[in-house]
Amino acid sequence: MISEPELEGEWDSGRPAMPAQEPDAPRERVRGARTAWLWALGGAVAASAVWAGVLVAQDLFAAAVPRISYRHAEDLCKVKLTAVSAATAQLTGDYARHGEHPALDWAYCVHGGRFAEGHLSYGAEAAVELHKKTDPRTEFGADPAGLRGIGGMASSGGEVEQVSGLGERALLTRRVGGSRLQVLDGGAVFTITVEWFGEPNDPDPDEDAVQAAMIEDMRTLMTSLRK
Repeated sequence: MISEPELEGEWDSGRPAMPAQEPDAPRERVRGARTAWLWALGGAVAASAVWAGVLVAQDLFAAAVPRISYRHAEDLCKVKLTAVSAATAQLTGDYARHGEHPALDWAYCVHGGRFAEGHLSYGAEAAVELHKKTDPRTEFGADPAGLRGIGGMASSGGEVEQVSGLGERALLTRRVGGSRLQVLDGGAVFTITVEWFGEPNDPDPDEDAVQAAMIEDMRTLMTSLRK
């Protein structure tokens, strides 16, 4: 191995010999090595912090993407509202629409019944929204009595109560002339709306029976679309 004086001699042979190093020179080299090690350690810590931040950001992004355990239905009228029909009138699903988008898939079916003199007329709507980019939890239930379904039926005013045993969260809105049941499960939002109308002398509906039927049909709807 070529020593330091030999290297200096090759570059400048006429140069006078270097004075002997001070006794504490090795200490300087140790201090310099420790400084370099501290810089390397600091760089490793900084890199670890950056990588940890990346992982946290990825986790937050992954958590923001909603879980969807249901398939999109092009014809939601294939799922019958059997229980609601039994509690109201013989409803038939005769108007279905659907749409697919990178952020949202949606489908709905409007159910109607025959008009009968002296009896209430009923209408119903089933709707499904699959939110693929944003989590619907932030808006679900914010104004359940004022939401308008995709098919156009609207609820205004009324009482809202929680329903257990349906998805992550379920809300039943009771109002004059109708009821609405909405269920949130991951990125999926299900809605069943039932409305009735008639003359002042027509008999009132059995609202408890109608709402129990809505819950039963909601379970059927969710089960039929589960992946």
